[in-house]
Amino acid sequence: MQRCLQLAANGLGNVAPNPMVGCVVVHNQNIIGEGFHANFGETHAEVNAINSIKDKVLLKDATLYVSLEPCSHHGKTPPCSALIIESGIKKVVIACSDTNPLVAGKGIEKMKRAGVEVILGIMEKEARKLNKRFFTFHEQKRPYIILKWAQTADGFIDRKRKDNTEPALQISNEHSKRLLHKWRSEEQAIMVGTNTARLDNPRLDVRLVSGKNPLRIVLDKNAELSESLNLFDGLQSTLVFTSKRKAAQANVEFNTIDFEKNILQQVMNALYDKQIQSVIVEGGSKLLQNFIDENLWDEARVFISETFIVDGVAAPKLNAEPMSIDTIESDKLYLFK
Repeated sequence: MQRCLQLAANGLGNVAPNPMVGCVVVHNQNIIGEGFHANFGETHAEVNAINSIKDKVLLKDATLYVSLEPCSHHGKTPPCSALIIESGIKKVVIACSDTNPLVAGKGIEKMKRAGVEVILGIMEKEARKLNKRFFTFHEQKRPYIILKWAQTADGFIDRKRKDNTEPALQISNEHSKRLLHKWRSEEQAIMVGTNTARLDNPRLDVRLVSGKNPLRIVLDKNAELSESLNLFDGLQSTLVFTSKRKAAQANVEFNTIDFEKNILQQVMNALYDKQIQSVIVEGGSKLLQNFIDENLWDEARVFISETFIVDGVAAPKLNAEPMSIDTIESDKLYLFK
C-alpha cells in the first residue's frame, strides 16, 4: 500500500478534480503490475496497473492493492470496479473509501456482490492525507485552502506604497520563490485581493518551475482594476468576483456576488460549483486576515526572512503554533495547520 501511495503522488497537480490514486497488483508476493492516475480525463490507476501486466492469466490468483475505492460509475472513463471483476481478480485491498457521492461505497459493494474479497482501511490515515484536497472538497463542500505569505523579521509583508510605480519589497530568497511556484503548480486556483492586484500587478503563474498554471482569482468589488494588468492578459483562465455585472472577455470570467454579505462564503460556494478543489491565497494582508478571522483555512505557509524594515504593511496575525519550521537558505518556512 505504501507503494500505491508513492505512485498516486505522481498525479499531484494534474488529476484534479479527480483524486490521486495508485495501484499495485501482486502475484505470489511479487509485484507484477502497477499504475497511477496521471492526468484528468485519462485512464485510472487500476486500468493502468492491469494493462501493464503481460500475462493476464495471473490475475485470477493475484491481489490488487489500491489507495482509494475503485469507482463504480461512468465518467470520462468506464468504472474501474467493473474492470476488476471482469479481470478475474478475487482479492482487493483498499486504503480508504471514496466519499464522493458518485462512489461512496458503491464500488466496494459492487465487487463484493461479484464475489471479490475486499479488505478496507490499510494505511487509511496516510491515504486521506494524500488526498486532503479531494476529501475536504467532498466532505466540507469547499476547496482546500492554503494561505501563503512572506514577512520580514519584524512582521511586515511590504513597505507602504501609494501605487504600482513603487516596487514591492522583495522578502523571500530565490529558493523560496521557486518553491512557491512549485506550490502554485500543485493547486487548482490562486487568489488575491484588489490591492495586491493593483499594487503588485502579479502574473500568478508558474514560470520558475515546470507545471500547470492555476486558475487566477481576484476580488474586485467595484470592477475598478485596470484591464492593462497582467491578470487580464488572457494567457490563463481568470475569475473575477465583483458587485458589477460584466461580460466575459478573453479567458476572463466575471462572477457577481453581494459584497454586503459573507464574501468569502459566496466565493467558496462558487468555487465548489466550479469543481475547484484547492486554492492558494497569496494576499494581501487584509484578505489573508479575513480567511484567518473566519477560520476558513486548512494550511498556512509563512516565509520569514532576516530583513528588517521598521515600518510597513503589517503581516496577518495567526494565533497558532507551527507544525514545522524549515530553513530555506536565509528564510525560515513556518507550516501551520
